[in-house]
Amino acid sequence: MTANPLPHPLRLTGTGVVLREWRPDDLDDLVALLDEPEIARWTPMPSPFDAESGLAYLKRAYQGRTNGTRIQLAITVAGGRPLGEVLLFGVNADLREAELGYLVGRPYRRRGLASAALAALSGYACGTLRLRRLLLRIDPENTASTSVARRCGYWLTGEAPIHQEGPYGPIRLETWEYVDGRSGTRPERRGNVAARRYGRR
Repeated sequence: MTANPLPHPLRLTGTGVVLREWRPDDLDDLVALLDEPEIARWTPMPSPFDAESGLAYLKRAYQGRTNGTRIQLAITVAGGRPLGEVLLFGVNADLREAELGYLVGRPYRRRGLASAALAALSGYACGTLRLRRLLLRIDPENTASTSVARRCGYWLTGEAPIHQEGPYGPIRLETWEYVDGRSGTRPERRGNVAARRYGRR
């Protein structure tokens, strides 16, 4: 639970990316992004991911944003069409920690978008929300995602893996953490983040 609702609406700017709220007219792009076995392999997405799934997804995203329980933003360049998603959820106000996640559509990978988005949201979480510890849950076979975590200054915790069943078989989630101000980390890797609120559309 959060002590205070997470801010909505929100727009974050990172290195080469703009993170913005999802919009109803993003439906076709959302379906194109998430209807992919590689994403279903590592995330709890339905597969196949069709228009009905997309509408339900956007509805849940809107509810989570307006009730202040999560930050769920489309990854874009200059605020245009969505190329992926980054999110923050499960905030524990007492421990000052939260979990983050990210994904990028197949055509847009290997451009540094996931790293830029994770850096921007991590910087906002520590700087503005004043969270101390940020968590990622990643299957070690998902080497692209572990590389992003490492580049953004996250470390493996050594905690027991979390086992889940997905549409393409079992996954084993290891916990990575970023602890703000920890010796040996590189806070500057989070990027020079500018965050600003903006009005409802």
